[in-house]
Amino acid sequence: MAVRTEWKIVHSCGHEITRDLSDRPADKRAGFARWLGGRDCTDCWKAARDSDTVAREEWLAAKRAEEQQAALAWTEQFDMPPLEGPDRALAWGERSRYQLATTAYTALVTEGSWDEADWSALEEKIRTVTRAGWWIDQRDAEGTDLPELLDAATTEDRGTENPFR
Repeated sequence: MAVRTEWKIVHSCGHEITRDLSDRPADKRAGFARWLGGRDCTDCWKAARDSDTVAREEWLAAKRAEEQQAALAWTEQFDMPPLEGPDRALAWGERSRYQLATTAYTALVTEGSWDEADWSALEEKIRTVTRAGWWIDQRDAEGTDLPELLDAATTEDRGTENPFR
């Protein structure tokens, strides 16, 4: 007698579905059917996934809007120049500049050994870099790296010669 191929699965969501498990080896069908029974059916799983995706996207949009407001308030408070670049990069660049500058201030002044005069000099360099893409590229940098990054970005001779010659 052959091992059955059709299994009635009662999913954890309560739906009962008959599944053809003939594509599985005979000795693995019962275990797989038991495993399926501990999961939602495909339709319920997709519905939950889709609602999770929508909720995550809504949360992310709200978080970005909140960060954008903070970045714009910071830009106005410290008289930062507007950034340049493609429209789709401007908001991201503003958020990246704000986040890196505030992280740097915390690391260098609040928790570090810099005084306000040191920070003012760095703040002037921050104002000179107005390309949104540059700030986006630096978004994962450590706050303590900002002075060196700005030095590299504002140096006249950026080493365009081939160093391998």
